[in-house]
Formats: sequence, structure tokens, C-alpha cells
Amino acid sequence: SARQSGWAFTMLAVVLVLAALDQTILSTALPVMAQDLAGNVPLAWVFSSYLLSATVVIALYGRLADVLGRKPMLLLAIALFLLGSVACGASQSRAQLVLARALQGAGGGGLMTLTMLTVASLFPLEQRGRFQALLGACYGIATMFGPLLGGWLVEHMSWHWAFWINAPLALVAWVVLARTVPRSERQLTAIDWWGAAILALALVTALLATQHDKLQLPTMLSLGVLLIVAAKAALVFVWRQLRAAHPLVPPSLFRHPAFVAAAAIGLCSGIALYAAVVFVPQYLQSMLHLSPTASAQHLLPLMAGITLAAIVSGRLLRAQRSATRLAAVGCVLLALSFAALAMALRWAPASALWMSASLLPAGLGLGLLFP
Repeated sequence: SARQSGWAFTMLAVVLVLAALDQTILSTALPVMAQDLAGNVPLAWVFSSYLLSATVVIALYGRLADVLGRKPMLLLAIALFLLGSVACGASQSRAQLVLARALQGAGGGGLMTLTMLTVASLFPLEQRGRFQALLGACYGIATMFGPLLGGWLVEHMSWHWAFWINAPLALVAWVVLARTVPRSERQLTAIDWWGAAILALALVTALLATQHDKLQLPTMLSLGVLLIVAAKAALVFVWRQLRAAHPLVPPSLFRHPAFVAAAAIGLCSGIALYAAVVFVPQYLQSMLHLSPTASAQHLLPLMAGITLAAIVSGRLLRAQRSATRLAAVGCVLLALSFAALAMALRWAPASALWMSASLLPAGLGLGLLFP
């Protein structure tokens, strides 16, 4: 029914917001956590363990959703995220927190993919663009609110609540979605577990290489070794997908130019979002000495742009406007925004207002690109 679909969509938005908050809320809470937690595990592992776990399971979640159904995989992802959040909040040492973050990432990695997939089972094709645009707006806004919320929790409560805040909302979402989301058809096909393992090796070694200097890895895992293993594993994965009966990532997808373009846009928009949300506040705090709250407030133009453009793009798609033109405009706005940021860093590195204003076109571009 329409009422059930509405409740289900609301809960999908809730879990997506939780996943987005969790990826940025620690940026302002981490210094306090470093003082409270015992152990000598590098703090970079708090981010990296979540990222490693989440990245490894994304492709596998998509394939399992095809084979076992979207609903059971969505409920599994929420449950793992919920358990990981509780474990993170209860951690008493850095090692415990790193392991709990890995568990949390195993659930959080599936939330973005599975919420978008579930929308397809709730609404007809002509309405999906609107609701996917709203989900994209929720994700972008929550990502920006993460540093602000993290700073408030640290100042007024405790860093433990940066994780515990997820628990009641995720539990409510799990119950409602279990009752409202319809079951989808299953495909009785095999899963390429070997391909999944090879892909996991490629992703893990590549991600470890990007954080090599911060993670204090063993000497044998040098940067060169990690890059070589990642490259070889990636080549083996491609070879495996070309020959597997039921590939994890079907190579036939890449014969479609529209799919390749959409994948490239997804990659670029993800980089743009995190460059704006993570690195700009870090610059404002470390170089201009702004408080965490003040630096987060300079992201308001980005948030306003995402919200406005996501609403407009959803309406335009419902009116059968060209998705290609919307994507082209979004890409141009992103390029203009980062050109303005580059000029701000070059000619006005002390002007927080210029940097803040430069983020508005990025927000508009991301809002157009999300759906």
C-alpha cells in the first residue's frame, strides 16, 4: 500500500542518514577518543577498519541481494550496523574499537546499495527518480552534519554517544522495514566466492597503500608490495570475471556507454563530496584555527545546494526531462566549484568565506547527480 511504502521509504532514509553520519561524525570526536582509549593502535585504523570492511562487502551485497532477495540482505546489513554501533560505544581500548568498527562497516557498506535497490521494489519506474533524489539529498546533508554533530556530542555529552545514537533509530528502522518491505524474487544462481575473495584482496591492499604511513604496518608490507599485490589481484579479478559462469561484476555491463558514464559520475561525485566534507573542515581547523562547530557551519552552502538541487532534479525527472542534460549540468557545476576552491587556496588562503561560497556550485551539482 502507499502508506506502507511511505513508512518503508522513511526508514530507508533513516538508515542511510545513520550510515552517512557515521562516516564523518568521528572527524571532530577522534581527538577526545584518542585521550580516553588505552592502547597503542594507530588512530587511523578507526577509520580504515570501517572503510576496509565496508568497501569489501559492497559488491557482494549486491550479488547476494539478487540471489537471496533484497529484503533479507537489507535487514542483515542493518543488524550488523546496529551491533557494531553498540560495540563501538562500549569499547574500552583502541583495539576493541577497531574491531567493532570493522563489524559496523560490514553492515554500513551495504546500506547505501541496498536502500537504493529497495526503492526499486517500493515505487514504479516513473517515481523512482524522485525518491532516489530524496535519498541522495538525505545522504549528502547527513554527511555534512556529521562533523557538527560530533563536535556537539563531544562538548556536551560523550564520544560514546557518537555510536550509541545509532542504536535506537536502527532498531526502529529494522522493525518497520521487516513489516513493510515486500519480498523480491530470488535468482537461483551460484555466487562467485572466489571472485569475491580476489576482489577483497585487491581492495584491501589498495586501501592499505593509501594509508601506509599512518597505519604502522609491518615492514614486509611496504608500499611497493601493497601496490604490486593490489595490481595483480585486480588483473586476476578481471580475468576471473571474464571466465566465471556467474560473475560477481558482469563484464557485459561495461559494453554499455551509459553504464560506464554513470559509474564514472558516481566515482567523481563521491570524491567531490568527501573532498568538500572532510578536507575543507580540516583545512579550516588546522590552518585557519576555526572551531569544529564553526568549520562545519561553513559547509552550509554545500548543504543548501544539495537540498535544493535534489528536490528540483526529482521533479524534473518526474516531468520526463533529460537525465543526460541534468548530469551534464551537474558535472559542469562540480568542475566550476573546485576551480573556485583552487583559486581560493591560491589567492585567498585565509578567506573562509570564499571557500564556503565556492561550495555552493558543488552542492547544486551533487544534488543533480545523486538520482
